[in-house]
Amino acid sequence: MILTTRERGQQAEDIACNYLQAKGLELYVRNYHCRRGEIDLIMGDGSTLVFVEVRYRSSSRFGSGAETVDSRKQRRIITAATHYLQTSPVQTRRPARFDVIFMQSADTIHWIKDAFQS
Repeated sequence: MILTTRERGQQAEDIACNYLQAKGLELYVRNYHCRRGEIDLIMGDGSTLVFVEVRYRSSSRFGSGAETVDSRKQRRIITAATHYLQTSPVQTRRPARFDVIFMQSADTIHWIKDAFQS
């Protein structure tokens, strides 16, 4: 069965979410959208609010998934996170961080905690 890019992305998010939950994180929101950006997963890690970007690459020929989270993508994620915090006042009193999960298969998952600063 051939998956579309969207389906592969959804599958990667499912794998990442399950992986992070197995590591003790709690899922709050999936695929948070606002006008200026999107966040794949919003989770809790103890008292810390975690905004997670999930990247999947079938090949490293054009770079790893982590390398695709450039400064432009980071700005979009930070903008979406700011919007989330402004519209979810319950969450605003918590420290937050930005993590990246990247993978080439379900067997090869890389988790970068605190991948970039806001």
